[in-house]
Amino acid sequence: MRNRIFMALALAATFLAGGIAHAQTSSWTIDPVHSSVNFEVRHLSVSNVHGSINGVKGTVLLNEKDLSKSSVQATADTTTVTTINEKRDAHLKSPDFFNVEKFPHLSFKSTSLTKVDGKLKLTGDLTLDDVTKPVTLDVDGPAPASTGQDGKTRSGFSATGSLKRSDFNFGQKFPSAVIGDEVKFTIDLEVDKQ
Repeated sequence: MRNRIFMALALAATFLAGGIAHAQTSSWTIDPVHSSVNFEVRHLSVSNVHGSINGVKGTVLLNEKDLSKSSVQATADTTTVTTINEKRDAHLKSPDFFNVEKFPHLSFKSTSLTKVDGKLKLTGDLTLDDVTKPVTLDVDGPAPASTGQDGKTRSGFSATGSLKRSDFNFGQKFPSAVIGDEVKFTIDLEVDKQ
């Protein structure tokens, strides 16, 4: 009898702990209207070209008690790439770069989130065209959540990082003297609590 009571209490404690842990994690959907990827790359070693990619979608699982247990999975619509120059944008969408007909999205899936010197570092796998490589982002956020007049609770994040074009075989016809190998980028996300 005592063993049965002990087992019942142990099971109840396990379920209760599991319920509490589950309650600490919330799901947030990325708002594509208020989210974007902005990038900067050197041109002819003399100036920087800026551009953006929109149509960012995905999910953030946020554990407020232990941010290291949070994760993000997102895509961006490469057909939206723009540098505010039609000819250059058409070239960027061609097989020389994004190849949007074959690869209309780039994707990111986080693998770890750590705190280094008080700052958040998000590491994950970025898939650009058909190449997947790890990238690490410096994260600012989450912003304090606020509830709008529509009843939705929102928050936001910004992340910065850089990658090498050569790691992704991206635009490989063009040497770094023409288009810099390093691409700096900033990601701004607004997320809605589900």
